[in-house]
Amino acid sequence: MNVRAVLFDMDGVLIDSEAVMLRAAMDALREFGIETAPADFEPFVGAGEERYLGGPAEKYGFSYQPEYKARAYALYGACVRTDAKVPGDVLSTLQYLKKKGYRLAVGSSADRIKVEYNLAALGLPADFFDELVTGSDVKRKKPFPDVYLYAAEALQVSPADCVVVEDALNGIRAAQNAGMHTIAIASTFPREQLEEVSPEEVIDHLGELKNLL
Repeated sequence: MNVRAVLFDMDGVLIDSEAVMLRAAMDALREFGIETAPADFEPFVGAGEERYLGGPAEKYGFSYQPEYKARAYALYGACVRTDAKVPGDVLSTLQYLKKKGYRLAVGSSADRIKVEYNLAALGLPADFFDELVTGSDVKRKKPFPDVYLYAAEALQVSPADCVVVEDALNGIRAAQNAGMHTIAIASTFPREQLEEVSPEEVIDHLGELKNLL
């Protein structure tokens, strides 16, 4: 795989935070009188918090309200540093890729405030990455390609020379729609489910990137 830039989704790829966000989302919706189940959120993983919260709310007859997201982010921010986990090979892999000269970017459907919570939990300054693109920067979230196309343009790298590392089905589809190489990491969805959307590679740990690039 011959690439110049590596674009990372954030949650589920660089930080094991999906369970933390699920709990925050369920607790936030419960405060608004909406009782949900974990399975209600699965179709909306990676699609941005408007859909992540709005989809389950709509299932139970409630229309999405911005207050849902604000409350969920507040709950998430209060516990991400203590409850989310950073896989052991994440920081060393990022440093390795940086030393190899790859351009690095984050492309997340989450709002910038959540990405900043995660960077703090990772212990990384925002300027570690060459570009940070979040759901705050685009109107259309994954599976639309906008986040990744925006990142490639900012990096001044052709989409064909980018590889995207994703944990979510919506994110893999977004990268494919952007015309980029795709690597799925089996951290949120099982390998068999990821293979249904045909990423070029499926890995179990981020450190495996060193042997693929």
